[in-house]
Amino acid sequence: MKAIRSILGQVIILTLGNSVALWALTDFGTGVKAGAAAVLSVLYIILLINAGGKRDSDKKLARIAKGAYLIDSAVCALVLETAVIIVFIIIGGMSVWRHIGSGLLAFGLITITAIAGLVRLAGSARQIKLALYAALIFCWYIPVVNIIILKKISRSARKEFRFEQAKHELDDLRKENEVCKTRYPILMVHGIFFRDWQKFNYWGRIPKELIRNGAEVYYGGQQSADPIPVSAAELRDRILEVIGQSGAEKVNIIAHSKGGLDSRYAISKLGMDEYVASLTTINTPHYGCKFVDNILSKVSDGLLKFVARRYDRLFTVLGDTEPSFEKGLRELTFENCSKLDDELPDSPKVRYKSVMSKMNGLFSAGFPLNLGYLLNKPYGSGNDGLVTVESALRGENTLMIEHKGKRGLSHGDLIDLFRENIDGFDVREFYVELVKELKDSGF
Repeated sequence: MKAIRSILGQVIILTLGNSVALWALTDFGTGVKAGAAAVLSVLYIILLINAGGKRDSDKKLARIAKGAYLIDSAVCALVLETAVIIVFIIIGGMSVWRHIGSGLLAFGLITITAIAGLVRLAGSARQIKLALYAALIFCWYIPVVNIIILKKISRSARKEFRFEQAKHELDDLRKENEVCKTRYPILMVHGIFFRDWQKFNYWGRIPKELIRNGAEVYYGGQQSADPIPVSAAELRDRILEVIGQSGAEKVNIIAHSKGGLDSRYAISKLGMDEYVASLTTINTPHYGCKFVDNILSKVSDGLLKFVARRYDRLFTVLGDTEPSFEKGLRELTFENCSKLDDELPDSPKVRYKSVMSKMNGLFSAGFPLNLGYLLNKPYGSGNDGLVTVESALRGENTLMIEHKGKRGLSHGDLIDLFRENIDGFDVREFYVELVKELKDSGF
């Protein structure tokens, strides 16, 4: 069926596109030719609107599939049209102007088809690199090169479609099992220099995936950059608020980066061990970041305060009441975190787990994580662009994520920061398994 739709699409585009030439080369009456052109025009419009047919109940996935279909149709038509033009030249029987008019109409329809596909993908597909769109803008008029770029865009879209469709099918199969429906709700706690904004979720696509599988999810909501005791106090208030809202006795905390330190402080020093069933830290610098010490020793106080003032001003506008870039940064030094670790013993009432990933090379992530990767290299066996393996893996219950291949997994990858489907690591499924484990353990 898919092959038949593809062939029909090519026939419609090529026949309508070459209608000027066919009008001159065929012996049918004027009425028949006009009627055929009208029918083909209607079919072409239907092709643009309902490209590829209804292939998925999810509207976003349907747009991705249809966008890829239109681009593939345009590419195939472009190649075939080249052959058609050569055939028409060999056959002859037309004026030069009719040849030109037929070619312009055909290439015009092919261009419209490609643009319609790109518009669909631009509004739906998330895995197509912006560099491909940029390359197409600058190279759309270069033969062969434009075809290669369009095919890369189409392949990326189809890959995303297959991945997301498989994910939906998996969720549908286990929907009734509610594998993430834990005894206690999940409280997701963000790291430094971010907020739990509604329009840009710090945790990417992860929360929706957990909710889809039965989880009850809340967010820490602490300010973006503050000393650990201040953030921990905000987190304490949030834990009590969630307990009041949910009616649960406790919460399961999943905390990323500095959020893990804030959570440990709230548990050990602010009495929250009575209300926290488990704490899972993700890439948390339990023993600090030595490269932060290195940066602070080299950056002048004037430059640090200059950056801090602008950061604090921006995040005040975004919702923080008293952000402190400088204090928050200084909290992550090796000396401060090592001292703090001694002051925050694990509570026997809480189940702890620490998780870590690492980049496998300089190009595993973009700036500034690639710079952080270089700065961190002297201080451990590996790092995620901000935190070393030795700093993040704390306690007896640890998990080191080994990602094979050249890429590795950065600090941002573990919170789905860029909403990227990474080969060999499904971040959403990783969190489903984390929460499923909590459920299976009675939490």
